[in-house]
Amino acid sequence: MEKSLKQWGLVFTGPTLLAFLIAFLAPFAIGIYLSFTKFTTITNATFVGIENYQKAFEERQGFLQALGFTVLVTIIAIVTVNVFAFAIAYLLTRKLRGTNFFRTVFFMPNLIGGIVLGYTWQTIINAILRNFDTTLVSDPKYGLFGLILLLNWQQVGYMMVIYIAGLQSVPPELIEAAEIDGAGKWQVMRNVTIPMVMPSITICTFLTLSNSFKLFDQNLALTNGAPLNQTEMVALNIVNTFFGRIGFEGVGQAKAVMFFLLVTIIAYIQLRATRSREVES
Repeated sequence: MEKSLKQWGLVFTGPTLLAFLIAFLAPFAIGIYLSFTKFTTITNATFVGIENYQKAFEERQGFLQALGFTVLVTIIAIVTVNVFAFAIAYLLTRKLRGTNFFRTVFFMPNLIGGIVLGYTWQTIINAILRNFDTTLVSDPKYGLFGLILLLNWQQVGYMMVIYIAGLQSVPPELIEAAEIDGAGKWQVMRNVTIPMVMPSITICTFLTLSNSFKLFDQNLALTNGAPLNQTEMVALNIVNTFFGRIGFEGVGQAKAVMFFLLVTIIAYIQLRATRSREVES
């Protein structure tokens, strides 16, 4: 078997590796190079060093403002999405009627595209706010609220499924032993259930963090950065810089490289922090 794998392994893995090289590694390397150039096309690029990165950081009302707003949205989303998802999952793993129906209902919003969700929630929220003579884009706090509401409505059901799998894998004998020793429901939750569900918490926190940081289509449809780009997230800022400002393609590419590095570093720190709390089976 080992000899066969060595002989024929490349035949089966070769097409996938080639596709990965062409579709990901090559564009990624070209993108890093273009971030140090002033260009309009790949073949028309002039090396300018770190000038694009300097311009990106000089935009205090652009990139840095979008980065700050993105961090705020991400922090709130991580807390709210995971708290609601865990609470719903906990309830749906109790012996209640209709749990399968409610699991399906809560998961369904995850199947809807971000653009559709953005425009749908824009219509709903604006219909409510017009009763108070205001709109979603008249104040950045409404845009923030709308994005958090949309993220929760879309992602809670997906995270709920992961938490349900984690809760169902908790050995019942551990809970029974804790109850026999006199532990209350909260003590069982804190000292038994949550430590055993930490792998699910790691996955859900990572997914919420990465999805919130990379949010684009919902942000575009819901507020498009209004008012005055105060609800513009980083992904939308990069696209607006790259396609909306002539001669700033290199700056947009530099922002994309910095954004990739930032998300990678933060996600790595989060994974290390949560995995260190996981309990060995």
